[in-house]
Amino acid sequence: MAQHLELGRRGEALAKTFLEDAGYEILDENWTHGKCELDLVAYKDGIIIFAEVKARTGNAFGEPEDFVDNRKQKLLAQAADEYIYLMDHQGEVRFDIISVLFRDELNYTLKHIEDAFWPSAE
Repeated sequence: MAQHLELGRRGEALAKTFLEDAGYEILDENWTHGKCELDLVAYKDGIIIFAEVKARTGNAFGEPEDFVDNRKQKLLAQAADEYIYLMDHQGEVRFDIISVLFRDELNYTLKHIEDAFWPSAE
């Protein structure tokens, strides 16, 4: 597996464990629709949370969460719309970002940004 894909999978595993430990129920992992993948779909307090996980080994070019740009947000919203439709969810939804910054193999910083964005209709 390519190194960047392995890094992403490690970040997603850490994010999943973090959410579970915080009382979230994981509904789906790596759910795809069209060109977009929803990394983690979680549920807590009647809210479906679409969590985008970004993992990096450095922040010289920006923090991991900075890489969830408008184009990515739009794709996530399209996939989330389909997920909501298929699940017939009538409640609230939220878009979170979980960034994982690896310093080395064993040391990392995980940041959970709740309600990180709301995709624009543009």
